[in-house]
Amino acid sequence: TPFEARLYAVCKCIPAGRVSTYGALAEVLHSAPRACGQALRRNPFAPAVPCHRVIAASLNLGGFNGSWGAACASVQKKRRLLAEEGVAFDDAGRL
Repeated sequence: TPFEARLYAVCKCIPAGRVSTYGALAEVLHSAPRACGQALRRNPFAPAVPCHRVIAASLNLGGFNGSWGAACASVQKKRRLLAEEGVAFDDAGRL
């Protein structure tokens, strides 16, 4: 969709080793954080569109690939991808 294309373009601007929030992306796009989350959940272009660099406003990892919670394999993958880029989280998964 046109919204997804704009979102993916903005997401691609997040450099390796840095993160943004769903809310920050939504503000840039004049949208809602949940709309951004839903679109990134369906992102078929990862890792070229680095949706793993988008975290929750609480600075927790948030979800990944439609899963939520630190115990989920996909969220653990998100944490691993970010760690490989130099992003550090505490034991609770908070930035």
